[in-house]
Amino acid sequence: MFNTQIPLERDGEIGLGEVLGTLKDNRWRIAIITAVFIGLSIVYALVATPIYQATAMVQVEQKVPDLPGLSALTQMLGAENPVATTESDLITSRMVVGAAVEKLKLAIDSNPRRFPLFGNYFARRYAKNNPGKVAPAPWGLSGYDWGGSKLEIFQLDVPDDLLDKPLELTAGEGGIYVLQDDDHNVLVIGRVGQPSRGHGVTIEVQTLAANPGMRFRVLRHRDLTVIGDLQKKIDVKEDGKDSGILRMTYSNPDPKLATDVLEQVGQLYVRQDVDRNSAQATNSLKFVKEQLPGVRMELEKATTALNAFQNQMHSVDINMQTQALLNQNVSIQASIEQLRLQQADIQRQFTPEHPQYKALAQQIGEMEGKKAQIDKQINSLPDAQKTLLKLNSDVQVTNQTYSSLLNQAQQLDIARAGTVGNVRIVDNAAVDISNPAWPKKIIVVLGGAILGFVIALMYVFIRQVLNRGIEDPAIIENLGLPVYATIPVSTRELALESKRSHGGSRQHLLVTDAPADLAAEALRSLRTSLHFARLEAKNNVLMISGASPDTGKTFVSANLAAVVAQSGQKVLLIDGDLRMGTLHSVVGGRADVGLSELISGQAELMEVMRPVAPLNNLYFISRGRVPPNPSELLMNARFSMLLDRLKPMYDLIIIDTPPILAVTDAAIIGNHAGTGLMVARFGVNQPRELSLAKQRFEQNGVAIKGAIFNAVEKRSTGYYSYAYYAVDPATT
Repeated sequence: MFNTQIPLERDGEIGLGEVLGTLKDNRWRIAIITAVFIGLSIVYALVATPIYQATAMVQVEQKVPDLPGLSALTQMLGAENPVATTESDLITSRMVVGAAVEKLKLAIDSNPRRFPLFGNYFARRYAKNNPGKVAPAPWGLSGYDWGGSKLEIFQLDVPDDLLDKPLELTAGEGGIYVLQDDDHNVLVIGRVGQPSRGHGVTIEVQTLAANPGMRFRVLRHRDLTVIGDLQKKIDVKEDGKDSGILRMTYSNPDPKLATDVLEQVGQLYVRQDVDRNSAQATNSLKFVKEQLPGVRMELEKATTALNAFQNQMHSVDINMQTQALLNQNVSIQASIEQLRLQQADIQRQFTPEHPQYKALAQQIGEMEGKKAQIDKQINSLPDAQKTLLKLNSDVQVTNQTYSSLLNQAQQLDIARAGTVGNVRIVDNAAVDISNPAWPKKIIVVLGGAILGFVIALMYVFIRQVLNRGIEDPAIIENLGLPVYATIPVSTRELALESKRSHGGSRQHLLVTDAPADLAAEALRSLRTSLHFARLEAKNNVLMISGASPDTGKTFVSANLAAVVAQSGQKVLLIDGDLRMGTLHSVVGGRADVGLSELISGQAELMEVMRPVAPLNNLYFISRGRVPPNPSELLMNARFSMLLDRLKPMYDLIIIDTPPILAVTDAAIIGNHAGTGLMVARFGVNQPRELSLAKQRFEQNGVAIKGAIFNAVEKRSTGYYSYAYYAVDPATT
């Protein structure tokens, strides 16, 4: 008999030993799932479309080149220059990316139709080995591209309702093509190299290389959609903090397109930077030229006034003291005028609260203070000297201002023409076609293995949690059902069940087919246990039932009857499942005439009872034809009379009944049986099922002696064992 140990009560926590045991029990399942994922990842790594990454490098100068004259103050005040993070945003701005989209015509998308799953792989291999050629269509599949097909569209304009909607272009003979919408309505029939129009669509195909009948998927995207998508895909990062070196990357299945996109973005970015810096010089030059006429008029007025005063005063000369004051006044006044011009220029760019504007205002205030001191000294001079000094000062200050403006205008004009910007391309866009950015074969396979292992673990543990079937006989004992035997799962029995499922009338008894099987040994131990259990029974009728279908009660009934007959006792096996009984497929024969005909009076006992060869002491009554009222037939008095007639004729009568939770037949038969047993299947029946079945029997006055734990699988964390049985290879 099997060793059955009752475990100690557990608190419901999952211990490390139980986890390791579950992994050990499911090691092959985990290995198979992991191997499947590894295989799929290898296939993916081989057939996936490679993604190529283009890279380029841009340098941002730390300082913006100074503009002559008016920009000197910015350097003097130590104003910050544009930083690399700001420049990275400018690189992916809509102005730059949008211009690249327009120049490369990225809003027009065309892709050849290829065979599902492996079409891209075949097309890549052919194009690599046969550059410039179009692969012939195998097996008449001319609608797909098998390599080398090419479509370049120079212009595609569609109505708003066709934007971002797939169109289909089918290649024809001699450069003819047909453009259709997704409902297969013909929009345009055109020829390569010629613009064609129809139904609001304008298209000009520049290049078309394809087999006749080949189809292309064509889309005209919205410009903003393409720009937004490209902005997300272009990655700009700074190499090192405050280095001013920006690295740009862009990935695409087409290495040439990836290179072209980065090249255009880089060139357009540098161009807009130059335009931005030259615009500053242009604006400053415009301001200077606007000031020149006014300053020139002031110079002419000041010169005329000085000449008139000298003529009036008959050439009054300036003495040395007055000359010194004049030089100081001219210097300060010239500085003030220069600062005011700078202030007017700054005011067009910043508010009065800006630090640069405040600094200019502070300098002008300081100069005004110095000028006030000079004015006090000038006011102490004689009137003639004072007037002459003022007129000379106006002439000299205005002349210096005018000369300075002329000089600045020339310098700004030169600066505007020679502006180079503060960014430059260090490395042009390039792609390493021998090393795609994706897929990385090692990473894909390793990732597939890890993913498969994780999914396998999740499957095993979720299955363990969701499968609340009984795996410990102690749980059955706790329900008040003594476990008479634990029958291990038998691969031989599974093979016999497979043979029975194909029909036929051959015998498929395990105890005769493989007498040394562990399950057969367990049934012999059950025979011994039943010998003592029947000593107190009211009769020699044994009912075997179950809580639900597919628990193995038919297997237990037939093979238990066989091992009891082998011990020398005379045994009668009855198929009491009048609805779906299959005992005849185990012991051999057919169910044409049996118990249903016997109870209904349509057949005699000797007609339905037959011996089971090669077992001399075993006899069998099949279920017969399925009656319309099985329960009412079993409740007939003739069934009770039949059992009373059979009891003295046999040492043991075993009746296989339907599941109690499905129909009431088992309860009816149980009232005639002296001993009742339930079969519970490992990992299938739940404790609640067995408890409810036991309660159902008790409600009908049937006492269940115990249970048979069937199809038990060996578990690392189990509380029972059966591995000590030795199997003789010669007998299997």
